[in-house]
Amino acid sequence: MGRALETDYLVIGAGAAGMAFTDAVLDHSDAHVTLVDRRDAVGGHWRDAYPFVRLHQASPFYGVASTPFGGAIQTSGPEAGLHERATGAEVCDYYERVLRERFEPSGRFTFLGDHDVSDGGRVVALGPGVERDVRVRRRVVDARYLSPRIPALEPPPFEVSDGVTCVPVGELPFVAESARSFVVVGSGKTATDAIVWLLGRGVSPEEVCWVRPRDPWMLDRAVVQPDPAVFLGMAASMMEAGAAASSVDEFFLRLEDDGVMLRVDRDVVPTMARVPTLARWELELLRTVENVVRLGHVRRVSPGLVSLDRGDLRIGAGAVVVHCAAEGLRQRPAVPIWSDGRMVLQPVRAGFPCFGAALAGYVEATRPAWSDADLNALCPSTPLFSTPSEWVGVQAAGAVATAAYMAEPDVAAWSHSTPLNPTRVTDVDRGRGEVVEAVGRLKVVSEAGVQGLERLGRM
Repeated sequence: MGRALETDYLVIGAGAAGMAFTDAVLDHSDAHVTLVDRRDAVGGHWRDAYPFVRLHQASPFYGVASTPFGGAIQTSGPEAGLHERATGAEVCDYYERVLRERFEPSGRFTFLGDHDVSDGGRVVALGPGVERDVRVRRRVVDARYLSPRIPALEPPPFEVSDGVTCVPVGELPFVAESARSFVVVGSGKTATDAIVWLLGRGVSPEEVCWVRPRDPWMLDRAVVQPDPAVFLGMAASMMEAGAAASSVDEFFLRLEDDGVMLRVDRDVVPTMARVPTLARWELELLRTVENVVRLGHVRRVSPGLVSLDRGDLRIGAGAVVVHCAAEGLRQRPAVPIWSDGRMVLQPVRAGFPCFGAALAGYVEATRPAWSDADLNALCPSTPLFSTPSEWVGVQAAGAVATAAYMAEPDVAAWSHSTPLNPTRVTDVDRGRGEVVEAVGRLKVVSEAGVQGLERLGRM
């Protein structure tokens, strides 16, 4: 048994949520934070991500509140005019910089890489297995409750017979040159990234088969930008659609007509809504893949054959099956963020996990005398989502939560100070005519929009 530890907060998980929470607590209190992670460095799943991964959102929406991430607007390429999106390597470098330049100089921080926390609450060194007691003065903070599952660390959710080349998406660059064709399995962002990467490197669309169990709705990246005129305009479109639509499908189709939502096949109404952002140039590439298989989930891959829920798919010799089917957004029940001596970090508004974790950290640091019930009322957790109706319901819940925490003057001031907040409006922004117009449009329709979203989310 090693020497016992003492700390105010024991944060389990050094990914996006754990880092954003730690940053806010260190910045707004005199507390000591011990951050524990099974990996040897901070950054969470980004340490194991596929080599061509990028943030799907603009970089300023990611990271920690004290240290802006990126912010430059692209001046060339297919996304000229949009904010830059960091690569996976840049995300990891950013978190290392935050650790060195923000956390460690505070003198109130300890990072324990290659460690875990046992069921009994002891900190365990994974190599030698040495356990240490830890005295936590304030709270144990679970920052891994919604940790994404990624193909690099999760086996395929289907059987793979001998004689089949099946690789996680991260190994695609190592087999692409020798492959004759590709079978990409998955409906989400990872699958779209894999296909865009292949086509961008000269692979013919005829050589790609896309096994898509469900068709997805996606947000046009151009309307999810750190500019309040753009983002609040998109939010107003959403509220207007919520107030007017008589069904969930009509809601999404209205947003498609308004330039907010995208779908790959305009002849198929999607049944999946994890809703990452997608650029129009990526959409056009994806639409060139005509060999799309909609026979449900893959059950088994054998030489020359893919067996699915509703039929079989024959594949050629030399085909590479690309596993993109891990549960990137884990649907676990929403639980209270605050409980006795404990926190479970979760989104407060959908789609912006870094802001939610930083917000929870700020509220925790600045309201030590508040009860858990009052804290949870101020920042209620919202669940993750998979279907269109779930996404709509969570948007309603996020709007209600936003109204609650923005009613607190100091929380509102802090929220408008950080680019992590998608609805941030600075003093300069308040003088811009297009921002005033977007804010006014949103105010007019917000009440009816939230009621409409709640109604649709129950369908």
